[in-house]
Amino acid sequence: MKLTRWSPFGGTAWNPLQQFQREMNRLFDRYGDGASRLFGLGGYPAVNVWEDADNVYLEAELPGVEFKDLEIYVSGGNELTLKGERRPPVPERGVWHRQERTFGAFSRSVALPFPVDPDKVEARLENGVLAVKLAKHEAARPRKISVKGE
Repeated sequence: MKLTRWSPFGGTAWNPLQQFQREMNRLFDRYGDGASRLFGLGGYPAVNVWEDADNVYLEAELPGVEFKDLEIYVSGGNELTLKGERRPPVPERGVWHRQERTFGAFSRSVALPFPVDPDKVEARLENGVLAVKLAKHEAARPRKISVKGE
């Protein structure tokens, strides 16, 4: 007895979709994280954002980026934009055999969860990691409400 895979809607209708899925899997396997950026699923640079009572913090991985090639903007009260360029290294006496790291200009905007004070922003670039500290706008800071009784 020959076993066949059961298909409730007939094998021919889903065949093109299965083929498309196989092709997409091949694309992601071939280009890895670069395919994620290609389709807008991720971004460069990768960032982490968190907060405490008074500040919002952002860290971005920027290996090979020099501080002079980096610009940081706060706009609209709650949008942080990182712009810059990672310049490719030029081998003095060699030939490239493989080059997987991306180079060139980049821009990444991150919507922050609430407004920040653009005059109270600190940025530091150390060991390829950009650390940005943004003070929350006064209206976004938590306020303790006193409870009164009768």
